[in-house]
Amino acid sequence: MRKPSEVSESFVTVTHPFHPLSGQRLRVLFGRKLAGGLAVSCEGGPLGSLMLPLAWTDRGPVAAQAPLTYEVLIELAEVISALRPRHGR
Repeated sequence: MRKPSEVSESFVTVTHPFHPLSGQRLRVLFGRKLAGGLAVSCEGGPLGSLMLPLAWTDRGPVAAQAPLTYEVLIELAEVISALRPRHGR
């Protein structure tokens, strides 16, 4: 992402699945560095302007292709268990 002051006149799409504007494209007013990371202030239509963490937009990290399942967690636990004896912990 460009510097926070340079994001005006650009757009983001809300990707957070539980956000009321999920899937909508919003005009970015400005960006800001917050304690939790980068965020953008956007025009939110009837909601007015709103601040969104960059991770909740299409500029954030790519979401997993499939949901996390218990099978994957079991495999992860097995790998961790196998590694622990090697490191003496």
